Amino acid sequence: MELQKENEVTGDAPALFISPSIMGWGIAAIIASCVMLTFNTSTMVVGAGLFAKIIAGVLGSALGVTGALVGDMLRLSLRPNIVFTSGGIYSLFSTKLFWLLGLQLLGLFIGVALGCSLVLG
Repeated sequence: MELQKENEVTGDAPALFISPSIMGWGIAAIIASCVMLTFNTSTMVVGAGLFAKIIAGVLGSALGVTGALVGDMLRLSLRPNIVFTSGGIYSLFSTKLFWLLGLQLLGLFIGVALGCSLVLG
């Protein structure tokens, strides 16, 4: 109640309880699970009903977000301070790109695939 009164007095908007990174990975997980369920032509996906595909998409999205957050935690704990390469600027760029997004995307896709296959398998 005090927070609401304080916001009315100062004119500030209420704070978000979900961080923008979690929202971003959530949107990415929803998109990845929809793509995985739409364009997959294996027999377990094609033979599944609509309700099973919806449950697989929800579980795949939830596990995808969890995988991305675990990948982010690993990235923050394992990221090197200095990167040495012998391949030039392209090698440096690819190494920086991996440490920026690599582990999160790996966790995202493993989580989405695991969630979808747990329901449909």
